[in-house]
Amino acid sequence: MHWFGLFKPGDWLIVALGLAFCAAAFPLAWQAGVAEKAIVRRGGDVFSELELSRNRRIEVPGPLGITTVVVDQRRVRVASDPGLRQYCVRQGWLSRPGEIAICAPNQVSVEVRGSKQTYDSLAY
Repeated sequence: MHWFGLFKPGDWLIVALGLAFCAAAFPLAWQAGVAEKAIVRRGGDVFSELELSRNRRIEVPGPLGITTVVVDQRRVRVASDPGLRQYCVRQGWLSRPGEIAICAPNQVSVEVRGSKQTYDSLAY
């Protein structure tokens, strides 16, 4: 902790301003807007685009059987899937842009999209 003595009042001010800028910029950099639609894919191809403003239920045929996707109150979820592990069903309700549920055995996925493009570790 010997290096603390080397800092002058102006140095502490610069450090504080830098930390404040980072804290303020973080939410702005990861903001994805409001969820507008859900993209349902089957085998990598778009099967349906669902507006989240309209409640509905669709059935998506896959290699193992039918996957049921439900839109309710501006959120979406996989209600049922013929896969063994049920990971996509356990994902629950998706309501924020960038969230995704993948039913890999049945080759079905549901992704929430917003007005802005989201960024994740794969986008960089």
